[in-house]
Amino acid sequence: KEERIVVLETENAALHLKLAKYQGLAGRSTKEVLQLYAAHGQQMKLQRSSVVTQLHGAIKKRLKQDLKSLHSFALEISKDFQRQSKTCLYRVLAAVQGIQLQNEAMQMFQIKAFDLEQSLQEVTERYEKEKQKRKALHNSLVELRGNIRVHCRIRPLLPFDDAAGHSVSQDRQRNFSEKVAYAADDETVLVKCSRPGHASVNKTFQFERVYNDLESQDAVFADVAPLLTSLLDGYNVCIMAYGQTGSGKTYTMLGPQLEGNLAFSIEEESELGIVPRATQEVFRLISEKPPGSCWVEVSVVEVYNNEIFDLLAKDSYGKVFGVKRDVVTTREGKSDVPLLTHETVENASEFLHLVNKGLQLRVTHPTLVHAHSSRSHLVVTLTITTVVFGDNFGTLWEDEQTSQRLNKEASCTFPQKMRDNKSTSSSRASSPVQLEATEKMKQVKTRLQLVDLAGSECVGMSGVTGAALRETSFINRSLSALADVLGAIAEQRAHVPYRNSKLTHLLQDSVGGDAKLLVILCISPGQKYLTESMQSLGFGTRARQVQRGQVKKKNFPVPGKAK
Repeated sequence: KEERIVVLETENAALHLKLAKYQGLAGRSTKEVLQLYAAHGQQMKLQRSSVVTQLHGAIKKRLKQDLKSLHSFALEISKDFQRQSKTCLYRVLAAVQGIQLQNEAMQMFQIKAFDLEQSLQEVTERYEKEKQKRKALHNSLVELRGNIRVHCRIRPLLPFDDAAGHSVSQDRQRNFSEKVAYAADDETVLVKCSRPGHASVNKTFQFERVYNDLESQDAVFADVAPLLTSLLDGYNVCIMAYGQTGSGKTYTMLGPQLEGNLAFSIEEESELGIVPRATQEVFRLISEKPPGSCWVEVSVVEVYNNEIFDLLAKDSYGKVFGVKRDVVTTREGKSDVPLLTHETVENASEFLHLVNKGLQLRVTHPTLVHAHSSRSHLVVTLTITTVVFGDNFGTLWEDEQTSQRLNKEASCTFPQKMRDNKSTSSSRASSPVQLEATEKMKQVKTRLQLVDLAGSECVGMSGVTGAALRETSFINRSLSALADVLGAIAEQRAHVPYRNSKLTHLLQDSVGGDAKLLVILCISPGQKYLTESMQSLGFGTRARQVQRGQVKKKNFPVPGKAK
């Protein structure tokens, strides 16, 4: 064992020696590995530095190339900019020269336009003067021939112009609302007449004045006002509105009417009709006369079912109610309504108040054509009594002394003339006091009749039955009688059938030539009322052809005593 131990120790020592040898080798190997790692790192650094250097060189080379190309591009841009700037400069210079030329041309055009405007203004003024001369000559011719002045007013399309109340197709409804009547100019009406399967035919009608659907009440009255001057110059004047139901007659004569109230509103001045405007104008003209030289009386009647009703008559309690009157022919051949109520008025407000009372009694009835259809003819009459001195009607009040003297004489003769507004009297005895006819003082009465005729209508279209149908029959018959009277006068027949109707009998003096008569035709523009519109236009055309002889001036004395 000891030998074995010695052997093992010897081997162990040998192994230790080998271990130490190998450990020495391992240490040297480790150093060599570290040296190799360090060399590898240096080599890698060198390689990286060479790549960076190569990249830097390549980038530098590329940058030089890019800078060179950019420089050349910048040079090209600069040259191009210079070229474009020169071109733009040339263009600007050319544009400035062109603007200068245009300014010169504009100045020349402005001078020419100014000259043309002056020429146009001169031509327009000459045209207006010639037009006024032509109108004056035409009016003179109308007065000499005694023709009836006829104006035509076309109302705008209204909501009730559709085919409501009629079982018709939609195409027919569209045709009903189509506009067929136009104002070609201020003297011509153009109507497009068409029938299924036939070509459209245009018909024209000539009148003294034609109003389109946009013209106001002011424009209508502007052509009526000159007639009112004639009223104070000694002529009777009659203005009547003719047309079918719903064509705008009452609107033209009175103005708009509120629902359920037949009174016309004086606040809506721009919408006032001929009646209130004419009254204001008459009182304005009277205000220019010497005080006390004129006074005005008003009567309001309606012709309903061929009967005349006094709408200003009062009962014993002072309440206004319609009283039936009759129309007669006097010995002089004039129409007269005995016992007709005449109320004296001093201003337009009193007149409107009285007419409003009469309108509240006027008969109306709704139809399919118009919700407030007038079923009677309304005649409002203003009688103006003028105190004249001597035989010259136009130069009666030449100086202030004559005026004052006559005022004193008038005040002594009729001191209560203009104060008693409530007095009423029969026809031809209507003034509150009468001035005795002397050699120096006379009374001249002139009348302004304002007539709102009831509308002609087709029974099938209006849908009336019973009492309303009877009213329609009387209305159409009276309008037919009026047409017959005009036809008889136009044909100069020996007998004129005034007495065929109470309406024509009442208006005998106005229609027969004793007054300046203006007929305002009111027509609807829609296809639905084409037949009625053509009938109204035909009536106006026939009325223009009437020659009644020159209208006479009232320069004779009126008897001072009442009959």
